Amino acid sequence: MKNAYAALVLREPDRTKSRARSLVYACSLLSIVASLSLCANATQEKPRGERFQVSYSSTANPGPITGRLVLVLATKNDREPRLTVAPSGPAIFGIDIDHLQPNQIATVDATTLAYPVKLSDLPSGDYYAQAIIDVYTQVHRIDGHAIWVHMNDGKQETFNTAGGNLYSDVVKVHLGSGEDFKLQITHTIATTNSPDDTSWVKHVRILSEKVSAFWGYPVYINATVLLPKGYEEHPDVRYPTIYTMGHDVPFTFDPKPGPPPTPQEIDARGLESGYQFYQSWTGDHFPRMIAVSFQQQTPFFPDSYSVNSVNQGPYGDAMVEEVIPYLEAHFRIIAKPYARLVEGASTGGWQTLALQLQHPNFFGGAWVLQPDPISFRHYQMVNIYEDRNAFSIPSGPFTSAVRPMRRTGEGQVTITTRDLSVFEAVLGSHGRSGYQFEAWEAIYGPVGPDGYPIPLWDKSTGEINHSVAEYMRDHGYDLLEYTRRNWSTLGPQIIGKLHFFCGDMDNFYLNLAVYDYEALLTTTANPHYAAEFTYGRPMKGHAWHAFTWAEMVDRMASHVKSNAPSGENASSWNY
Repeated sequence: MKNAYAALVLREPDRTKSRARSLVYACSLLSIVASLSLCANATQEKPRGERFQVSYSSTANPGPITGRLVLVLATKNDREPRLTVAPSGPAIFGIDIDHLQPNQIATVDATTLAYPVKLSDLPSGDYYAQAIIDVYTQVHRIDGHAIWVHMNDGKQETFNTAGGNLYSDVVKVHLGSGEDFKLQITHTIATTNSPDDTSWVKHVRILSEKVSAFWGYPVYINATVLLPKGYEEHPDVRYPTIYTMGHDVPFTFDPKPGPPPTPQEIDARGLESGYQFYQSWTGDHFPRMIAVSFQQQTPFFPDSYSVNSVNQGPYGDAMVEEVIPYLEAHFRIIAKPYARLVEGASTGGWQTLALQLQHPNFFGGAWVLQPDPISFRHYQMVNIYEDRNAFSIPSGPFTSAVRPMRRTGEGQVTITTRDLSVFEAVLGSHGRSGYQFEAWEAIYGPVGPDGYPIPLWDKSTGEINHSVAEYMRDHGYDLLEYTRRNWSTLGPQIIGKLHFFCGDMDNFYLNLAVYDYEALLTTTANPHYAAEFTYGRPMKGHAWHAFTWAEMVDRMASHVKSNAPSGENASSWNY
């Protein structure tokens, strides 16, 4: 267009003809603008008026329901729309329901909170609609608050697959006609049972008296225990244990043969398959250790982060005073600090470091893999202490840049902080989305006057509440600041215990906070301890690992053996 315009300006063989042509062009342009204006006005005058009228049957639930109704509209029907809910997935719409009765109508329309666009802004065409109800229970917490949240038995599950929640059949609809659509919810999601135990893998369900007292409701923590080769044949041997945060079965152990990872998968992740790990774990010359993974679903997120929280309860105390002692009493575990190791990635990475720092004499070593932000000056791309807005950052006197939340390994932004904040707001009010930003607010932040977590930032504007940020820091959840503040007593207790690795192009920018933590440790004195840091270069993302699970277990076994106190017999298990 620029070259064509230049050619028109430069060619003036006849000024009269040129003026005439210009007049024609001007009239044509005015005509086009007028037409577009008329079209725009017509659109504004006739907004689409589709509504979804949703109810549930008494067979699905006989009594009133308080919860969150989420309507999903997908363009494909290769899977149930409810199973595809994600920030990059279908359109979703959410409303709270309060004591909704069977067959009573709840309405979703153009005013309903939506992601990524309002119902009236979706293009006309065919969609596949499905409705879900996240069913809440009223609980009376020990702090005096009575709140409505989704409670379960501690197993990790999201709202669209959680036992007891309700969903409708999938209905094909055509948007653009302005008609009303009716959906009736008739299905209840069944509660899943734990898998059967095997000779290698045992499942344990532990009632936490501490967390149950906090919630006024039975709260369980589930553990999956992976036993070593020869465990039954050597009943007198006790074993060191790796507590893994974030696995289903520890280290993806899988006795079923399967294809090995491709070269591309090895390059991206650095891991073996579950079957290959099984072959190593059961090999004659592999270290004999026990590995334990946990599921500790809370009302606000599928993981507690293993710390005490005013919103979630004393999960940190529960882990070290109830859960691990229970496991040590029921399995042949060496119940001594040198033989307790902790490992985790992402969410598990943060809680691994938190457990080691907050209980430095309880655990003997921590392997911290691409952790959630361990410095809140890099809360992903936000400095929650100094930035005013989580969604954008000033880039000039009159300009601003959008803050990203996720990127590819090449650096392409795939979702912004604003996008995910709106997505979470649609899934649940009062911090009940069960998603990442609101999980951090529930775990790290203060409780509000209504009993729900106080947001760190406004989900519609991005404005940061700095009093919440300061609470998070002052109560020990910024692990860098916790380390800095307590170094004189903490430092001597963690020397030799910290091992980090992270990709330099972590998809969630988590490497930035790891750099901050490394920089802090390089300045430590009395004692000086720089820890072990390994970075994946170039372009290694969130899934990257510095070595295979088998190599990690081997390194952990060596760590236990080298740190065993005098008189401990490591040869009894390390054969």
